Amino acid sequence: MSSESKDSQIERAILKIIGEKAPQNIRQLSAIAMEELKISEKEIIKAILKLQSEGKITFRENPSIPPESLASYLRTGKALWYWTTIVAAALTAIVVFTIPENFYPWVYIRYILGIIFVIWLPGYSFIKALFPAQVPIKTQTETLDAIERIALSLGMSICLVPIVGLLLNYTPWGIRLTPIVLSLLALTIILSTIAIIREHKIGIEET
Repeated sequence: MSSESKDSQIERAILKIIGEKAPQNIRQLSAIAMEELKISEKEIIKAILKLQSEGKITFRENPSIPPESLASYLRTGKALWYWTTIVAAALTAIVVFTIPENFYPWVYIRYILGIIFVIWLPGYSFIKALFPAQVPIKTQTETLDAIERIALSLGMSICLVPIVGLLLNYTPWGIRLTPIVLSLLALTIILSTIAIIREHKIGIEET
């Protein structure tokens, strides 16, 4: 089969998918096409761009290819979760060390950030590091994916924090506020950095 005829078949299949399943955006179209046609996302995006240039299909968004360098990727909107996680973790550490426990009402900010810092950020960064592209069980909607990732993140945080405390118990620093905060901060930053590196790598491999 020639490359030209293969491209034509892909384009016809994409048009058929649009007609039958009416995907709302390019991401949905790409996901459906990859599942049905068993081809790479790069080939699908190439076909979509060609169909768009010919005026056969129109989407409000354009398919994008991740930047080649990690530094460029970190400046895109896809890395927003990474910067949000890092800033939240660093801000929590600063607040814990600067706001005394009896400094009302500002201490409530410390409590809120502390809860997020302990029961969310470690598990979230760990799950992102393990599954940067998608959650373990593939679901049909983004809503279910988000719910599954939230549940896994909470559960993993509940597992990781006691392990950190147990390890600190066998160090000269012991289980005290400062070593716990710094350990969880370091763990969150390390896991988030591993996750963003893997996410970028997977994005490049799929294009």
